[in-house]
Amino acid sequence: MPPPPPPPSRRNDSKASAASKEENIYIPSFISKRPFYAGEEGDATDYLEHQRLQKTKDDQSKWYDRGKKLGPAATKYRKGACENCGAMTHKAKDCLARPRAKGAKWTGKDIQADEVIQDVELGWDAKRDRWNGYDPKEYRRVVERYNQMDELRNQLSGTKDKEGAVDGEEEEADKDAGEKYAEESDMGRHQSTATRQLRIREDTAKYLLNLDLESAKYDPKTRTMVDAGATADKAAELFAEEGFLRASGDAAEFERAQKYAWEKQERSGDTSQHMQANPTAGEFYRKKEREEAEKKRAAYLKALRDKYGGDTHEMPAALREAAVTESEQFVEYDEAGLIKGAPKVAAKSKYAEDVYINNHTSVWGSWWSNFKWGYACCHSFIKNSYCTGEEGKQAWEAADKQRTGASLIEEAPAQEEEVSKKADDTEAPQNAGKKRTMEEMMGGVSEAELDEYRRKRAAADDPMAKFLGNDELVS
Repeated sequence: MPPPPPPPSRRNDSKASAASKEENIYIPSFISKRPFYAGEEGDATDYLEHQRLQKTKDDQSKWYDRGKKLGPAATKYRKGACENCGAMTHKAKDCLARPRAKGAKWTGKDIQADEVIQDVELGWDAKRDRWNGYDPKEYRRVVERYNQMDELRNQLSGTKDKEGAVDGEEEEADKDAGEKYAEESDMGRHQSTATRQLRIREDTAKYLLNLDLESAKYDPKTRTMVDAGATADKAAELFAEEGFLRASGDAAEFERAQKYAWEKQERSGDTSQHMQANPTAGEFYRKKEREEAEKKRAAYLKALRDKYGGDTHEMPAALREAAVTESEQFVEYDEAGLIKGAPKVAAKSKYAEDVYINNHTSVWGSWWSNFKWGYACCHSFIKNSYCTGEEGKQAWEAADKQRTGASLIEEAPAQEEEVSKKADDTEAPQNAGKKRTMEEMMGGVSEAELDEYRRKRAAADDPMAKFLGNDELVS
């Protein structure tokens, strides 16, 4: 008789999955019920599958295997393959290999292996991951290049391989000191924009400059002074503009000295001209370079004068003073064209005053005549005209007399006298010329006589003919 089977082990019962258990009626429905956004797919036997830890799909690790080939290359050209390299996975117009003079289709040589065509399905996050597919080994090139530049910098500065070799401890100490100074000097250059805008701890807070309620207003939301604090009080003068005080006085000179030390260190790796550790050396070399640059510039200008004639072609002093020159003074303007930070002055008018244009010596509107405004210097009514001075005044007076008829009244007596004199002079010849002589009749009509006839004849169709010789006014 065979022995009875062994009883079931409790250890196996504990290993049974939770899905094989019966539904627990004491679990609330909002926990046991599957939500709509979880989907319908899943294990039908496990009613609590949506509550269990789900295995996330690591889509971000998927990427194309660059340069991967499908086994060995073919030995003969296959129909439909790339005519350039002989691979079956692309055509000639999509081939990335170097174009051959004679492709693999005609030579049958150097046929490339087929590439692996992958269909990588990326999720929403993987598509937007900027570092997806990045190989960290590529950063080794950056490190190697940095090390090469560091070695070249050390060679230029003479810290390595000097005559009379220095022991290793001193070399390491020099290198550590150089790195320490480099970190100190670069501290202000590599700060982020947000950190650079922070207020220095030693500065007085803006809202403590002036506690007068009628003074420049401080906006706590933006932490700035409204309208840049540009009012006429003392506090506004102290805080005329953000950062303007730090750029005034010796601050600009200090900034140039710091920039010189940084550039000197970057070019040659020399940290002996550190701005804080050895400011005297930096100032000495800066002054020396300025003097050398000034000497080179003077020599260059002298060579130009010798070559092109010297002072014969020099610009006149008036033009040289009027020319626009460079300036180190920083001026910033706002939207209205006013200088930022300048105290506000109540304007008399919204228009510019006492501005003389086009060689005028008076402003537009300084003269008025006949219900029109003009310039008092030349009596011109045109606003954009050029000034003509006294000649313009004389021309305007003559035109005004002609317009009003004043010149005609003055000239009338003189014309009457001239007409009377001419009448007396011409009466005798006219009377004598009434009877023409035989010679005049035989000689024909002259051009002057014909012209006189044309002027004196009366045209019958002339509507004004009946008024000739009458001094009566027509009502």
